[in-house]
Amino acid sequence: MTMSKKPDYQTCKNFSGYKPCFPDHDCTTDGCKDYKPIGTKILIINLDAMGDVLMTTSQLPAIKKKFPESTIYWITLKNAVGLLENNRYIDRVLPYDAESMSIINSLSFDFVMNVDKSLRSGALAMQVNSTNRLGFGINDIGKIIPLNKGAEYNYRLGLDDNLKFKINKKTGQEYLAETFELDYIRNVYTFNFSEEELEFITEYRIQTGILPGDEIIGFNTGCSLLFPNKKMTIEQHVSLIDKFLSYNRFKIMLLGGPEDKERNDIIAEEFKSKVINTPTSFGVRKGACFESIPQIIITGDSFGLHMAIALKKYVIAWFGLSCWTEIDLYDNGVKLFPDNLFCAPCWKIVCPYNLECIQMIDLEKIVNETLSYFERTISDKKKN
Repeated sequence: MTMSKKPDYQTCKNFSGYKPCFPDHDCTTDGCKDYKPIGTKILIINLDAMGDVLMTTSQLPAIKKKFPESTIYWITLKNAVGLLENNRYIDRVLPYDAESMSIINSLSFDFVMNVDKSLRSGALAMQVNSTNRLGFGINDIGKIIPLNKGAEYNYRLGLDDNLKFKINKKTGQEYLAETFELDYIRNVYTFNFSEEELEFITEYRIQTGILPGDEIIGFNTGCSLLFPNKKMTIEQHVSLIDKFLSYNRFKIMLLGGPEDKERNDIIAEEFKSKVINTPTSFGVRKGACFESIPQIIITGDSFGLHMAIALKKYVIAWFGLSCWTEIDLYDNGVKLFPDNLFCAPCWKIVCPYNLECIQMIDLEKIVNETLSYFERTISDKKKN
């Protein structure tokens, strides 16, 4: 009778070579107790904006569909590492630092998938020991290049303003799937809270007097310092909040990161205790906890927008300089954009036209869309 061969413990994800996977069990002599094959080894490189990191998580189900037995490493900037915690698709998240680089340079991969069109990410993609390279790298004279045929359209979007601003109708998820040679599946972002975070959310609701059934509007007021013109003016926010408070039914939460503290404090001062001014310096995980509380998020094209999508919130998003066609709200929100403005989108850091796209934001439409959302919610509850 032929004996079945025990799986090699060294090809098991659980085995570290440092300590036993289970107490009182020696994998080297007893064999694997819970064998999980390493399979195809994949490294995802994503060192750009945190919103891009969240959006890239939508590709994980498609990667797992193509490579059911696989081990996924992901390297990203330290400030984005928290976004990938508790993600069941990812086996190891590495911050972009000297220690992680020494580890990665000692490994070999079947695929490296680089999201970013940048010199540092491209250089890393070229240095990693990998059989296949997808996305973007750099050549020997320091120019960013596509590494595979699937990346060519994405590459051209960066070089052809007419294609990017006027012709392209693909979302970022669509052309990223194409870049990584995956079947495009309209999967949502993957983001999960821990049990401790869920308890924190409950405690914060109690602390701030938020009751079950309260109608809560979250305002993500800012954006990254790199593109400061992706936000509404303080005056526009004040006008909107004043209008919502006049209905005597809504609770308002101000959301944002450290760069938004001053602006949020100014807005909150206009309304004293009538709005909830959430802390901005607790990190991305706590920021996500705060943003999980409102039913609806009003935001510009920023990290807060992508977090709202990840949290499956109803989103009202306005756009000016950035490309609204590339953002997928997954049929759970509306996009406001200056469709007939000749200069938008533009991705300019400095505006030569007095920020006309921001001045054109239809505040009345934001109010009406918000009211419609809550009325639909009430109607749906009565039906059920």
